[in-house]
Amino acid sequence: MRRTASPLALVLLGLGVFLIVLAPMLTWYVEPRAKRTPTDVNVTSVFKGEGKYFDQQELKTKSDQELTVTRRVLGDVAASEKTGRAVWNVSQTIDNPKTAKLDDPRKSFQWTTERWVTNRKTNKPVDCCGSKPKDFSGEAYLKWPFDVAKRDYVWWDSTLGGTVPLHYKGKAKVRGYEGLRFTGKVEPSRAGTRQVPGVLVDKPKSGQVNAEEWYENSGLDFIVDERTGRILYAATGPRMTLRAPGGKSDKVTLLESEKLAFTKKTQQDAVDFAEDDNSQLRMVGSVAPIGAVSVGAVCAVVGAILVVRGRRPRQTPPGTTQHPVGA
Repeated sequence: MRRTASPLALVLLGLGVFLIVLAPMLTWYVEPRAKRTPTDVNVTSVFKGEGKYFDQQELKTKSDQELTVTRRVLGDVAASEKTGRAVWNVSQTIDNPKTAKLDDPRKSFQWTTERWVTNRKTNKPVDCCGSKPKDFSGEAYLKWPFDVAKRDYVWWDSTLGGTVPLHYKGKAKVRGYEGLRFTGKVEPSRAGTRQVPGVLVDKPKSGQVNAEEWYENSGLDFIVDERTGRILYAATGPRMTLRAPGGKSDKVTLLESEKLAFTKKTQQDAVDFAEDDNSQLRMVGSVAPIGAVSVGAVCAVVGAILVVRGRRPRQTPPGTTQHPVGA
């Protein structure tokens, strides 16, 4: 007698096969494409600490002052979509107690603007779209690459205008969330020139001179989310000084702090972002594929059983004679 599969059996079998095929696609195709540097970022990070700064009005260095570094990162979505790169506009201010009250980057102690362009997959710098600085390089900047390795990395220091090796120091926690820690330092290095009155650098007879700016950093410290490369915690120990042209010793301390670090709020915001990013990657990389395989296997097995069993046509009870219609 002929067997026929019910629509339910075919639906279950088809759904099961689809889910089983979908699982590896999520793991091997969708998840790698989800690991891309975001383009629609809008993040503000704040560092605080005590230190020294040069008061230009009083012409002297003031000690034991609260210093604030505010870094704002805004993604240029239109440029990113057009080029396929991650294009981020970065504004950073350094404020002392006087300038912090003004809430105006143009009046801050120091204000810099940059335009970072990177490959969304590898995190490597790309020279396009009006990138600034033009010559920046390295592996780590405002974020690390995805799937951070337990090894040393080359980090770009904007103040230095060059790269700095950061050494892997093991795991560390930020607000209860675990990441990988990297540390490094910058030896005294010439970072540029600045025109100042000669008297400031012991050149009273020279009028205005192009003094040398020197920079060093005693405490670069980063804790990074392993999967996403997001910076959970950052601290820096900058020292910026002036020397006479060709001089061998510092004459003016422009800025100095043993430690400027992420505030608690900035740390918590970074941890929250990292947890959200990890949840999304886990969903497409493990939770969804495992769920698809499990549900797909059940549906396929049930559907196959129903197809094999089929549904028998209704039989005429014994002793009953069927008559053709109209007979």
